Amino acid sequence: MATRHSGDAAMSLDVAAVRADFPIFDRLIDGQPIVYLDSANTTQKPQSVIDAMSTFMATAYAPINRSAYRLAAEATDAFEAARSATQKFINARRAHEVVFTKNATESLNLIVRSWGYANLHAGDVVLLTHMEHHANIVPWHQLAAERGIVLRWVPLTADGQLDLTNLAPLLDGAKAFSFTAMSNVLGTITPVRELCAAAHAAGAIAIVDGCQYVPHNVTDVQAWDADFLAFSSHKLCGPSGIGMLWGRETLLDAMPPFLGGGNMIADVRLDGFTTAPLPAKFEAGTPPIIEAIGLHAALQFLSSLGMANVRDHEMQISAYALRSLTERFGDDITIHGPTNVEARGATFSFAFRDIHPHDLSQVLDQRNVCVRAGHHCAKPLMRLLGAPATARASFYIYNDESEVDILADALDSASDIFGT
Repeated sequence: MATRHSGDAAMSLDVAAVRADFPIFDRLIDGQPIVYLDSANTTQKPQSVIDAMSTFMATAYAPINRSAYRLAAEATDAFEAARSATQKFINARRAHEVVFTKNATESLNLIVRSWGYANLHAGDVVLLTHMEHHANIVPWHQLAAERGIVLRWVPLTADGQLDLTNLAPLLDGAKAFSFTAMSNVLGTITPVRELCAAAHAAGAIAIVDGCQYVPHNVTDVQAWDADFLAFSSHKLCGPSGIGMLWGRETLLDAMPPFLGGGNMIADVRLDGFTTAPLPAKFEAGTPPIIEAIGLHAALQFLSSLGMANVRDHEMQISAYALRSLTERFGDDITIHGPTNVEARGATFSFAFRDIHPHDLSQVLDQRNVCVRAGHHCAKPLMRLLGAPATARASFYIYNDESEVDILADALDSASDIFGT
């Protein structure tokens, strides 16, 4: 594993060394390397994650929590070690405040279906923002249809940041404020601590969608003073199939279980049941054991790099991408979101000349440049942008400035093909 950590001080990543940890980049397609610019969708996996999962399956796999023999006890310890590593990574107070789900979408649905159904009634207000992912919109719409809650929305500024001018009146009477820490479309980083404080001042809880933020920045739920945080493994170099929900112990304790079945019970009788303590109360059935092992390895890998270093690297590549693409293409490219790299991550949704994003992505693929094209599970935001879809290039720890140049050259080739 390549290690580039220097205490609390940010330093540049050795991208070549980081890239060498990812076996997928050894692959050539039609004799050319892969330029992977779709990490906002899902990240590639380092060898340490692949090895941890395969070794566990080959030599240590067993059911957890339900058996007393040594192999099962060791597997249980390994599973719980992943929970403790997650607690440390986000600076939560207690490991049992971390609940494993199958993905961040389930984590957000758990909040709505458990906390929301227990606490919200007709007329109660929930505040969202115009940049939310569908996973932080649809469950609230479902609750609104079933319970009659009222949804309010924080609008955006012209450069794709939250317009907080009227935040206080929008929060007036609200019971919850649920918002992203970083937009998967605009790259906008929101002022999480300020938003949490505003929510609490209004008597609301603060729910943070951290899917795009946690893999790219130092995360501290205590410093934020948040109430819930949802994020996913597959966006931070871990496997798919496991998501994380962190919540304040007092809130989680008071919430009813989301799913019923094995492992979430303390007792079952003919006349009812009692739930197990946290976090088991929310982890019904056989959990994602192997995936938790991979998650742990991914957290160790990112920690070895240093999340301050990850953020510093992405700010550098963001600055280069904004400068070089706009200088090269001028008005022919529209990059959505903030131009200030302090306020954004390295995720760029863009329109290029008059080429449809799906056509553009197919042409870029001919050069092994992998970008996402579509609505990015954020249709309300797409409508505000006046675009049914955008192309999106998202950079991560294994990308460098040369791949910005490759993207630019590939965009030029698309112009040649479409005659624009």
